[in-house]
Amino acid sequence: MRLSHLPLRLTTGAFILNSGLNKRRLDAAGAAGLQAMAARVYPPASSMKPELFGKMLSYAEMSLGAALLAPFVPSRLAGVGLAFFSGSLFTIYLKTPGMTLADGIRPSQQGTVLAKDVWMLGIAGALILDRKGAVKRSGGAPS
Repeated sequence: MRLSHLPLRLTTGAFILNSGLNKRRLDAAGAAGLQAMAARVYPPASSMKPELFGKMLSYAEMSLGAALLAPFVPSRLAGVGLAFFSGSLFTIYLKTPGMTLADGIRPSQQGTVLAKDVWMLGIAGALILDRKGAVKRSGGAPS
């Protein structure tokens, strides 16, 4: 892990790990609400029991948070996991009625809760695209 990745991975990993830890104690109504939101975009989610969906979401968030915090997990791999997770959240935001204004992009008052998570998509991009030891070339020869 590069030193420049440390702030990105620490803040995002701690945030997601905490979110997953908090979801361990979801009640049935809370789990059902999250499941219904996810099922609008990912229909197979509706076939699970809400409690199981809540637990699986909790475990997934804890695993991703731990992967981001673990220095032995390559940044690109952690970034791919974060991109999948944050891309899923962003898709839910875009496809859930009432989350965006009429233009379909800018968040409504209700949509701000999900739209704010777009920062994780940006961090994922930085982790994936940053190339360790990239060689600069000038005229085809290494510099």
